Amino acid sequence: MISEPELVGGGGFERPEVLTEAPPPRPPRAHRPWLWALGGAVLASAVWGGGLYAYERGKPAGPDLKGYRHVEDLCEVVRFEALAEALGKRRESGSSPVTNEPAISETSCSVAFGPQEGGQSVDITYTLHKVVDPGPEFEARAQQSGLLVKVDGIGEQAFFDDMEKEGGRLRVLDGPAEFQVDIFSQDYTMDGEEISSSIDLSGIEVPMTQDVLALMAELKK
Repeated sequence: MISEPELVGGGGFERPEVLTEAPPPRPPRAHRPWLWALGGAVLASAVWGGGLYAYERGKPAGPDLKGYRHVEDLCEVVRFEALAEALGKRRESGSSPVTNEPAISETSCSVAFGPQEGGQSVDITYTLHKVVDPGPEFEARAQQSGLLVKVDGIGEQAFFDDMEKEGGRLRVLDGPAEFQVDIFSQDYTMDGEEISSSIDLSGIEVPMTQDVLALMAELKK
């Protein structure tokens, strides 16, 4: 038997709670960290993939080449006219294996000057950086090699070492182009007698600089 509802305060019934069909709104959900990480990884992969695609198509984004070009035979381009006046007649030359890739190209040349006995050997290397800018690390690398004397009037940066007056090493950077020139005295022993060069190599950085400047102009033609 159902009992009668109780009266509250002598009048009317107690109002029951009203139930709504829609539940109360939930608090906003926080983004899950792993979703952000996944999104970043996908974006980074897309950027790297795009860069790799451009690189593989031979169009890497790199420094301005400033008109410099690759050459297969550096010995045919470099003249060494100033060094020939200081060291003697240019006798012979030889090239090293050539590197020519989308990111970098490099070629070298070795030249002998003066007499067969007691002459000088000059080695020059030309490196063209097509993707990475060598500027930020050039000075540190030069100093690590012992080149501490700055040379003005050539390229963006240049350093020289006289190798205790037994030769000389010059390194020059001009934008993406890097040059290194080394001079060594050639000593020979004939019939038990050592023959060495009698040429004074003090100040040899002057003709070295002149010849590198001429080569820089030739490589931009």
